Amino acid sequence: MTVHRPSSNSSIPSVSDDHDIDHGVGLSDPSLSQSRRLMLDLVNRLHNTGVQIDIDLPQIAVIGSQSAGKSSLIESISGITLPRAAGTCTRCPTECRLSRSDSPWKCTVDLHFITDKNGQSLGQARNEAFGEPIFDKSGVEDRIRRAQRAILNPSKPPRNFLEEDDEDVTEVSFSTNYISLQISGPDVADLSFVDLPGLIASVSRGGNERDIAMVESLVTSYISKPSCVILLTVACETDFENQGAHHLTKKYDPEGKRTIGVLTKPDRIPRGDEESWLPLIRNEQETLENNWYCVKQPSSQDLKQGVTWEEARARENDFFTLTPPWSGLDPMYQKYLRTSNLVGRLSSILSDLISKRLPQIQIELENTIQKTRTGLQQLPKPPSSDPVGEIASLLHQFIGDLNNVLEGVSYSDGLLQAIRPAQERFRREIRNTAPDFQPFEEVEANSDSEFKTAEPAFLVNEDGPTGFNIPMVELESVTSLIFIDGVLERAHRARTRELPGHYPFVVQKAFIAEFTVKWQAPAQVLCRVVHRTLAQHIKALITHHFSSFGQGGLEQRVTILVQDYMNQRAEAAQALIAKLIALEIDGPLTLNEHYLKDYKAKFLSYYKGAREKRQNPVLAQAIKTFKPGQAPVLDSHNRPVPPTGIAQALSGLAGVGLGAVSAQDLVKLLPPDRMDAALNIMADVRAYFQVAYKRVVDNIPLAIDHELVRGVGRELLPALYRGLGVYGPDGLRISRELGQESPSLSGKREELRKRLERLESASRELMCVGL
Repeated sequence: MTVHRPSSNSSIPSVSDDHDIDHGVGLSDPSLSQSRRLMLDLVNRLHNTGVQIDIDLPQIAVIGSQSAGKSSLIESISGITLPRAAGTCTRCPTECRLSRSDSPWKCTVDLHFITDKNGQSLGQARNEAFGEPIFDKSGVEDRIRRAQRAILNPSKPPRNFLEEDDEDVTEVSFSTNYISLQISGPDVADLSFVDLPGLIASVSRGGNERDIAMVESLVTSYISKPSCVILLTVACETDFENQGAHHLTKKYDPEGKRTIGVLTKPDRIPRGDEESWLPLIRNEQETLENNWYCVKQPSSQDLKQGVTWEEARARENDFFTLTPPWSGLDPMYQKYLRTSNLVGRLSSILSDLISKRLPQIQIELENTIQKTRTGLQQLPKPPSSDPVGEIASLLHQFIGDLNNVLEGVSYSDGLLQAIRPAQERFRREIRNTAPDFQPFEEVEANSDSEFKTAEPAFLVNEDGPTGFNIPMVELESVTSLIFIDGVLERAHRARTRELPGHYPFVVQKAFIAEFTVKWQAPAQVLCRVVHRTLAQHIKALITHHFSSFGQGGLEQRVTILVQDYMNQRAEAAQALIAKLIALEIDGPLTLNEHYLKDYKAKFLSYYKGAREKRQNPVLAQAIKTFKPGQAPVLDSHNRPVPPTGIAQALSGLAGVGLGAVSAQDLVKLLPPDRMDAALNIMADVRAYFQVAYKRVVDNIPLAIDHELVRGVGRELLPALYRGLGVYGPDGLRISRELGQESPSLSGKREELRKRLERLESASRELMCVGL
């Protein structure tokens, strides 16, 4: 054939407009290079792997509405006869792989299954030869009819249909599994295409709503792919706008870049309407990049009368040569008439498309293989053949990670870091229960609007601010302040047989009991907070270790067992807390006498100093501003000036042998305070609070840590073994049930495995040709 330059509206070289009658079918092109044939064969083999589900492979899809002349066109291209009896319209894709060969004509029929009998993907396509090769064209029609029945009855062995003649019963109306015809011979074109079921116009035209939707979905699955060349057949005997295949094509190829239009049945155009179809051939209407063609095929009656394909091609040539308006078309449009020109164009388009796509296909294939392998690697391990050992291993790994969490990890979101704020709140709450003794009479405080309780500096240095500085203006609403006269009054009421100036220890015990009884609530709150925080961390750990195992049953069982065990440990912690608090409530006791005496001295000095500051402000201010060790002041003659004030007093005391007296000790020289007994009681109680408070804020967190936090890690593994029963008499059965993989995960794994099979099979085909 002669190759022409591309037309202005075509990006692919056009093929000969020579319409002489060729030998045989007249569709072979010996000038096609061997490399093109190899590429076409390669794409055919790639289709055999089923990889077209994952990779966009070049392909020609023949579509059209029912009775659009698709079957006649395919017969003309392939040189074989398709089934024409009632009820044998195309109900599954039929792939035709044509290749020119010097060997005698031959046709093999294969069945390609990409889904099982339930419509589920098989992963690797299953190809099955359907009968022996056919060497007589007259035997093809019956073989195709039987092959379609085998496809439409997926639950039965295909070989049954090679002999059976029951044509009426089918299990499905349409199928995505397809028939593959591989035809070779000296007068066969190098071409490959797939014939799709005809689109059903409406229910009244022989279909039901389900079949209409299924056929449209099947056709869409092919033509929606960017590398699919759409061969659109339009019957001239029907109004153009009423043909659904045209509208579906416009949806997926709106610019007409990969659609080739074929007008069929031009001899059935109503008289006088012929001119209305010529704008399509001239590409003036519904413009397509690869143009519209027009062909005339023999009718069913012609074929029954024994018209050969050679005679059919001659009649087609006569029709377009002698019948107006086709015969009057400009020579530049004559190349769009006749089947031979169409087939040559299809061969050129398909081979060029394959040549352009193969490098991209290789890249896409490798990328998809890598992505699929990564997806498989990211899935949890599949169920083990040793479910008991698998569960035991999971439990040990979980306990190991749990112990690390309980021991502490150096991350900001660790368990111990999450607990610490609650422990600090507990410490502050306990410290805030300290009795707020005021070394002043209540009436005196009420008369001074500027009165504020002072906070001991030594407490600030040890514990930070206590928050006890409460303005006097709010004194009426504050019940925590304890004034010195109230303390003395309680002491007087408690006296029994004591001598004057002596008071029973029960006074101190009463004050101590008032704050120790407040410690139970914050201690239990801390336990609950730690329990809740611990549960959150362990829940996350359980999910991490067990969520992907089985169908979630193991995670659920472990969660329940761990929660039960944690509740037991929390109860033990609460019982220990209650016991520790009860020890404090029972009565004051400490062997830390030095610590207690030191604090009593500090508080007694603090309380007395505060009273002296108000009762003897001059002395208090002098003591406060006095700076010991200053150099003596000299007069104008360089002689020492006699000391005055505090310095003078200290100097005099030193002169009588009391040189160790400090400025702060001067207050002891003042007359006895009538509140000295109350001051001693206040100092006793406040000093003991410091001893007990620091003991409690250590012991309660320690108890929670021992019984609950660390306690969860002790004996949990045996508890899980007992609760799960994996080592019991039914351990194997239980482990198998727990180890079942979830259907969604199993389905995802199977889908990825099937995809990898297809992709690797396609990759091997590419490697065989050295791409």
